[in-house]
Amino acid sequence: MSTQQAPQPTEKPGRYNRSFNGLIASMVVTVVALGGLLVFMGFFRNDLVVKPDAINYAGTIADAQQAGLEPVYPMPLPKGWIATGIDIPSPDEPGFMVRLLTDHSRYVGVRQEKASPGALLSRWVDPDTTPIAGYTVPATVAQPLAREWKGYTDGRDKAYVATVGDATVLVYGSASAKELQTIVDALVTTPIVKSTSK
Repeated sequence: MSTQQAPQPTEKPGRYNRSFNGLIASMVVTVVALGGLLVFMGFFRNDLVVKPDAINYAGTIADAQQAGLEPVYPMPLPKGWIATGIDIPSPDEPGFMVRLLTDHSRYVGVRQEKASPGALLSRWVDPDTTPIAGYTVPATVAQPLAREWKGYTDGRDKAYVATVGDATVLVYGSASAKELQTIVDALVTTPIVKSTSK
């Protein structure tokens, strides 16, 4: 009787190439597939940068004036700029605010409130601002809201502040100093007459 055992079946190699080159090739295929998927999804995605709508700026100012307020506001706005909001004083928010965007989408705020300059700077710019060169409205502006404005910065945003009557006016934002100064020059309290034509 033979004691010889039957030969064991030999193992078959795997179906996939397990070499280093095979690993690299599979990674490349995965990256290309993911890239293609992202490009494909991009065709169906809306633009994520949303620019706020402009408000009826002059009409809202006129409404505030007809309600007995004397708001400080820039007029006219520089070309390409829009007003995105106006805050009317209330028991919880006693200040008047005009919110603007420049033609390059930089923010500018005009705040008018019966508060100290330091209080407005602390709340709307930064509690830790540093004085910078102030701004003198040029003589070509016949009736400026205030001729002399003090300058401040928190290292990013800039601000100009002046006392007007019993209130403080703050012009601040991420716009350039020149753009902020343009708004300072344009500040008025002139009544706006709303058109009654339809």
